[in-house]
Amino acid sequence: MKKIEAIIRKSKFEDVKKALHEVGIDFFTYWDATGVGRSTEKMIFRGQAIDTSKISRTMLSIVVRDHNLQKTVDAILSSARTGELGDGKIFISDMEEVYRIRNGEKGPEALFIKGEEE
Repeated sequence: MKKIEAIIRKSKFEDVKKALHEVGIDFFTYWDATGVGRSTEKMIFRGQAIDTSKISRTMLSIVVRDHNLQKTVDAILSSARTGELGDGKIFISDMEEVYRIRNGEKGPEALFIKGEEE
């Protein structure tokens, strides 16, 4: 099992969510995140200076079985990309174990509902 963490532009969230659903990834967690980037350009908006060094993004956390890893990463890459600086990052790490709290089921089977497996 793998854990995928992706930092994406807020404006691309709906596109990414749709792409994930299209490849069968129907459950993930997300939240608003703020980071600091290299760019320190200042913008003027309606006479007010805006500091762009603080970047608002959306963070996704998805745990998948190994055979779903590449299609999940590809869905994020294709739907989150604008081709401009600041599109985000994807991080992948190993998951040792997962448990379904409701019934104590563990392992990769805890990640899907029986009867809905591909």
